[in-house]
Amino acid sequence: MRIATYNVEWFASLFDAQDRLIEDDQSSGRWNVTRARQTAALGTVFRALDADAIMVVEAPDAGRKHSTVTALEHFAARFDLRAREAVMGFANDTQQEIALLYDPDMMTAIHDPQGNSSGRDGARGAPRFDGSLLIDLDIDATEDRVVFSKPPIELAVTTRSGFAFRMIGAHLKSKAPHGARNDAHAMQIAIANRRKQLAQAIWLRARIDAHLADETPLMLLGDLNDGPGLDAFENLFGRSSVEIVLGAEGAYPLFDPHAARALGQRLAAMPTTSRFWIAPEKRFLQALLDYIMVCPRLRAKSPRWRIWHPLDDPTCWGDVELREALIAASDHFPVTLDIDL
Repeated sequence: MRIATYNVEWFASLFDAQDRLIEDDQSSGRWNVTRARQTAALGTVFRALDADAIMVVEAPDAGRKHSTVTALEHFAARFDLRAREAVMGFANDTQQEIALLYDPDMMTAIHDPQGNSSGRDGARGAPRFDGSLLIDLDIDATEDRVVFSKPPIELAVTTRSGFAFRMIGAHLKSKAPHGARNDAHAMQIAIANRRKQLAQAIWLRARIDAHLADETPLMLLGDLNDGPGLDAFENLFGRSSVEIVLGAEGAYPLFDPHAARALGQRLAAMPTTSRFWIAPEKRFLQALLDYIMVCPRLRAKSPRWRIWHPLDDPTCWGDVELREALIAASDHFPVTLDIDL
């Protein structure tokens, strides 16, 4: 069985008011890429993946005028994908939803959020992801309220063979220091925002601990927007969001080989899953942001990970159509896990 995670940049911009694909020559939102070109590129990538399930990060918008599920299912029908049914979790107001596109012949997937409702006042521990967490962010003996701008999705999944496990899809993000009056104020805002991101990672880790304490097999997929060597805040806080979520020193560790490699050899070349153009420096920045982390029980099932990086993966590089599609489709590249479930 193949499971994937894929952050699709500007996916929402490819759909009209009826959640149908717009395949024209207008800009898709990606630089110098039309909506028709990005749509075709995504079709090529999704067909090449041929995955049983894809956790779509930055999925099309949900709300009064749009349906994430409808848009994804229209996309799947357009390209005749096996993964043709969609399920999403809690909607957010960023036009970047988290949803699973899956093959109903191979599995069932149900949004099944866990944790107590926190109410308006928030709660400690691991409340439901659409609530708020009470946690002291800055060691001032005062609890702060933390919320997810993009609440993680919790799924109960059962394969055709009857194997039941949990999936959590996540998109952690530290907001840019908007409204800063000067460099010092920008740094103050950035540090506060990073504290909130780390608190979200702690919240996510608490939910993981709860599932694994119940001996429920679990995998976490998505874009954690953080990792070893990514920025200057790592030394300030000691641990990245990735390290917190992995929980390597706890009772219930998760594993991702790309994260393990990056954490284990910080001065050497590391895997990357994204490629961004840095205009002031006139160069591309590559970073490891996307992960599929598994619990020990799933790790024992012969998993094989792959980053579909068009410049690093020889098979992707050798297939010119796929290589160009991966570059045009998104600023992130898919990560897949082949596993015997």
